[in-house]
Amino acid sequence: MAGAIASRMSFSSLKRKQPKTFTVRVVTMDAEMEFSCEVKWKGKDLFDLVCRTLGLRETWFFGLQYTIKDTVAWLKMDKKVLDHDVPTEEPVTFHFLAKFYPENAEEELVQEITQHLFFLQVKKQILDEKIYCPPEASVLLASYAVQAKLILHMNGLELNIPIFMQYGDYDPNVHKRGFLAQEELLPKRVINLYQMTPEMWEERITAWYAEHRGRARDEAEIEYLKIAQDLEMYGVNYFAIKNKKGTELLLGVDALGLHIYDPDNRLTPKISFPWNEIRNISYSDKEFTIKPLDKKIDVFKFNSSKLRVNKLILQLCIGNHDLFMRRRKADSLEVQQMKAQAREEKARKQMERQRLAREKQMREEAERTRDELERRLMQLKEEATMANEALMRSEETADLLAEKAQITEEEAKLLAQKAAEAEQEMQRIKATAIRTEEEKRLMEQKVLEAEMLALKMAEESERRAKEADQLKQDLQEARESERRAKQKLLEITSKSSYTSVNSSTTALPADLPSFNLISESLSFDFKDTDMKRLSMEIEKEKVEYMEKSKHLQEQLNELKTEIEALKLKERETVLDILHNENTSRGNSKHNTIKKLTLQSTQSRVAFFEEL
Repeated sequence: MAGAIASRMSFSSLKRKQPKTFTVRVVTMDAEMEFSCEVKWKGKDLFDLVCRTLGLRETWFFGLQYTIKDTVAWLKMDKKVLDHDVPTEEPVTFHFLAKFYPENAEEELVQEITQHLFFLQVKKQILDEKIYCPPEASVLLASYAVQAKLILHMNGLELNIPIFMQYGDYDPNVHKRGFLAQEELLPKRVINLYQMTPEMWEERITAWYAEHRGRARDEAEIEYLKIAQDLEMYGVNYFAIKNKKGTELLLGVDALGLHIYDPDNRLTPKISFPWNEIRNISYSDKEFTIKPLDKKIDVFKFNSSKLRVNKLILQLCIGNHDLFMRRRKADSLEVQQMKAQAREEKARKQMERQRLAREKQMREEAERTRDELERRLMQLKEEATMANEALMRSEETADLLAEKAQITEEEAKLLAQKAAEAEQEMQRIKATAIRTEEEKRLMEQKVLEAEMLALKMAEESERRAKEADQLKQDLQEARESERRAKQKLLEITSKSSYTSVNSSTTALPADLPSFNLISESLSFDFKDTDMKRLSMEIEKEKVEYMEKSKHLQEQLNELKTEIEALKLKERETVLDILHNENTSRGNSKHNTIKKLTLQSTQSRVAFFEEL
């Protein structure tokens, strides 16, 4: 009895010790994950678990997003997960997304996983037309997306495990017409704006794709982001607001500051306030208050539609302001270590790519040598076959000439015999006495005819004899040709065997490296000279980048001019028209903000109040 009671108590205590859990589904840009979370977990516990699972260290850019009552919200780090207004049904779903954007993707995004997640998110926003992208830039971005594209293949083993492979460098023998038919690469707005077939778009994308030869996936993705970050709507969160006068406006929050837009124009802000001009941000109910850095300047206020929206605006303002100030300070020790590791990794990958390029070049040279030897061998075989056929024809001709010569000799002998018989007949006729004059005349006539016949027979015999001599001469020439053909065949045969021996010894040199890249082990010692060389290469890359930018702009203008004739003007959207106006005026995202911030903060605040 006592044992049973003790057993029940032990079971009850064990049951109490087991923490209550709930299931969470986290959706990233290219995967879904499920976690079992404890009820007491805060947002930071779940967020850290996701980051560890992804191997992500640049956590300050990201957050866990969810939707409540058609409003986007982000999981707070210091609040319990279940204390948020999240759906009660399991699994509770969150989206792991970039919450804050870098000013310069190339300099700020250190890890490849960070770059990859940003690339996927920005690409989706462009395709979903949440970020406006002009047609010519869309084609260029599509070409980088193809270079960075991972495609699913089965490994062919019994396990049939899926593996990812890149499209790789453009190869006309592999990437046939229509290889991009199933890819979503351009916004639907761009496709509908022009009278162009999918094949015409593919041709223009492929032309640029071919120029990206040698770029790895991470390089193609960072090039994509470098172009995308100059788009006007990149990284901007828009919110509907009203100023004191009740004018409906849009507030844009991004990495550079706060921007005020006309509701019909999300490309060009009317007013901008950089983060370094803002001292404090707060809200009370639906009213938002901004305090400029200069205390002499009055605060300015605006109203949003919902209290929940104000919370979101404040989160984004605080996070973007912190990152803005952080960028202008020395990197933390963690970031310095990450950047140092990234530089070493970049140097290692660059050396690896150079080694692979050398091996590829050597392999291609070996394959070219092998192909040349095979081509030469085939040529020698064809020559030998032709010589053999010529020899056979010569032998047949010689046999025919010999047979014809024999027939001609027999005919000549027969004609000579007939000529002798005719001569005997003539002698017999001459010896016969003809008594009458008529018989004599007749006999003379017959003699004359016999003489003429004998003369013709003699001429024919002589002609046949000459023809027999000529045939004998032709037979000798044919036999001489046969002898020469046999000699040439012997030379070709001996030369072919010599080439075969050489090809077996020269096609693959002894010092050619192995191309089994999977099993080969790699080791690198990063010396000071390597890092110095890398620094020099980086400086060189900066110069080359300026030249490429100029060349790139020329290409974009060329493509724009080329497809302009195919544009359907009636399908242009408001943003298309606004972008074209900005382009014609020479306005861009950065110089527009620069011009706006040249005015004093006080005048900009006053202008906002009067809108």
